[in-house]
Amino acid sequence: MAISLKPEHLERYKNIGLLFWKYGRSDIVKLSGVEKVFDEENHPKNLEGDSKPEQLAKDLEKMGPIYIKLGQLLSTRNDLLPAEYIEALTHLQDNIHPFSFEEAEQAVQDELGVRLSKGFSFFEATPLASASLGQVHRAILRDGRNVVVKIQRPGIRQQIAGDLEALEDIAAFLDNHTEYGKNAHFILVLDEFRRSLARELDYEHEAKNLLEIGENLKSFEAIIVPEPVKDYTTGKILTMDFIRGKKVTSLGPLAHMEIDGIRLAEELFKAYLKQILVDGVFHADPHPGNVFVTEDNRIALLDLGMVGRISQAMQEKLLKLLLAVSEGNSDAAGDIAIEIGRVRDDFDEIGFRQKLAATIEEEQGANLEDIQIGSSMLTYSRYANESGLDMPSELTLVSKTLLNLDIVGRTLDPTFKPNDSIRRNASDIMQQRFAKSLSPSNLFSSLIETKEFVREMPGRINKILDALSKNQFKVKIDYGEEATFIDGFQKIANRIATALVLAALIIGASLLMRIETPFQLFGYPGFAIILFLIAAGGAMWLLIDIVLNDRSRKRLNKK
Repeated sequence: MAISLKPEHLERYKNIGLLFWKYGRSDIVKLSGVEKVFDEENHPKNLEGDSKPEQLAKDLEKMGPIYIKLGQLLSTRNDLLPAEYIEALTHLQDNIHPFSFEEAEQAVQDELGVRLSKGFSFFEATPLASASLGQVHRAILRDGRNVVVKIQRPGIRQQIAGDLEALEDIAAFLDNHTEYGKNAHFILVLDEFRRSLARELDYEHEAKNLLEIGENLKSFEAIIVPEPVKDYTTGKILTMDFIRGKKVTSLGPLAHMEIDGIRLAEELFKAYLKQILVDGVFHADPHPGNVFVTEDNRIALLDLGMVGRISQAMQEKLLKLLLAVSEGNSDAAGDIAIEIGRVRDDFDEIGFRQKLAATIEEEQGANLEDIQIGSSMLTYSRYANESGLDMPSELTLVSKTLLNLDIVGRTLDPTFKPNDSIRRNASDIMQQRFAKSLSPSNLFSSLIETKEFVREMPGRINKILDALSKNQFKVKIDYGEEATFIDGFQKIANRIATALVLAALIIGASLLMRIETPFQLFGYPGFAIILFLIAAGGAMWLLIDIVLNDRSRKRLNKK
């Protein structure tokens, strides 16, 4: 059953159909009925083009704002696209032609309820930058404060609503009629996309992000986040401090000589570690266009519409994973990855661990310029997905953030080592996490849990005692071969018994040492010395037995 081709969405169906056809899914186009919207002259069969990953990013840019944002979302979903496409979409550019100054002026006046000449002493007609959802103009408030005004693109909400409706038709069809869709759950992906877009379209939400992250990073003297102007901010207009500076990637050789790139790279990476691993909220789009070097040689973080959030439990696991990777401990990294992910029925644990170990070992011996922690994290996630282990989308978003951060860090300091920075800052991060755990809210939460535990303890103890009195108490042990389990248990029991006997001999010898007897050895009571010698011999025998048994067990395991 094909999708219903609504007349108002024909152009959208055509663009989406071309995209599927060009990148190898013409079967979906034919099955869905979208092929009907093509005419003979512009049928995709007659079109030739480049279908490389980089071209997909360019095609999405041409298709419009919502497809740019969709590409950015897909760059966090390595379960839907191959690694080379994920990396290409990570560098997706969000620069499109600006709308007119007349439209910008009208939008500001409608939202703020005041004429430009009344609200601002200066308002630049030419925008500083233009993106898919809005554009930015420089201005000066009546009190002399230098600001920039971010104006939402007129009609963008209606355009996005229509695009989402067309995408929802196709997503529902794919989920219901294709095996690929049933596994990918495109409707759920689209719901996530809709929520993400709603947050980005709400400039008051972005203003809160600026305040929150600015507050969290206030201890970093080299990092600055612009502060919003509350009275000049609405859902469609965001006014914030104007920061003088240049994009990191636009700095020339002379400018690089004037800045302390080593310090800035370290400070920037440390700030992101704090955001991700301590605060749980981080600037998720630090591509070079959103990171400026200011005139006073600081780093400015701009465009906080896209912000990621991580739970405390995930922060703990992510910190362990980053430390394991930075130290080259592939076994620990594999354990943590399996703990973080969702294991599918077809999970190949041995294959996953082998790929992970090989890659981490290779990175440990790689040249400095070849190590990129963000790219490495995306690679690990791809290995997991290929092996039947689904990693959470938060991890992929963190990986994408670190990938962009790698680029910025190396631009500031070509010798910057992310892994070394993680190890250097691990202790400080742990201290900050501990201090955060002692906050009043966390302490009250712990007290509440303790109260619940104490309140329920008598009832639980009564249940255990009742089960014991009725001979209904059972202990379940999961083990492999019964004979092997019993044999191992007996060996442990024998070693414990031997150790107790030896301890008793030593205690007895110590007590006899105080009793003077005619029989002496080496000037001490003879019976006490004999007991000491027996205990020493038994201890040596026990240690030798333990070492020999452990070595033989290792040799058997290797075979």
